[in-house]
Amino acid sequence: MVRSILSLALLVSAALGLTASGSLAASPDNTLYMDLKDGRVVIELRPDLAPKHVQRIKKLVKEGFYDGLTFHRVITGFMAQTGDPKGDGTGGSKYPNLPSEFTQTPFKRGTIGAARSSDPNSANSQFFICLEDASHLNGTYTVWGQVTEGMQLVDRIKKGSGGNGQVFNPDKIIKMQLASDAR
Repeated sequence: MVRSILSLALLVSAALGLTASGSLAASPDNTLYMDLKDGRVVIELRPDLAPKHVQRIKKLVKEGFYDGLTFHRVITGFMAQTGDPKGDGTGGSKYPNLPSEFTQTPFKRGTIGAARSSDPNSANSQFFICLEDASHLNGTYTVWGQVTEGMQLVDRIKKGSGGNGQVFNPDKIIKMQLASDAR
């Protein structure tokens, strides 16, 4: 009986096009490809949670902003951070900072959040990918995406040292593009 109910639930989810996160399957316009040295990571964008952040990420991706940027801060068992053109955690894009778009969506392994300073409305271009569940971030950081394929590649990103996770000779994003623009 339980097996039948689980099978039915999976069939309904597939028929509705639901992903593992429970959202509708991402269209090519809401799917990012992030190419790393070891291969491609697929990211589902979540405009249903953070429309302003997703709009900004798409704009920057289309401009090639993320291509070649480093993972400047990587803390084992926590997260990998990128999106800073200065490579030291102090930079951002030429655009104004974004207002927070907090939800109760949990930060779990593969969740992508907007990096910011202590000011909740200071997110700009930097983001982090959770390497493990991080419930202490729930409701206090903006969730804008979820890794759906290639998390094992994210796990291979060079880790930093010390409490702040600063990385020397860091790994880079080779290319980031929307699936709809992929060549």
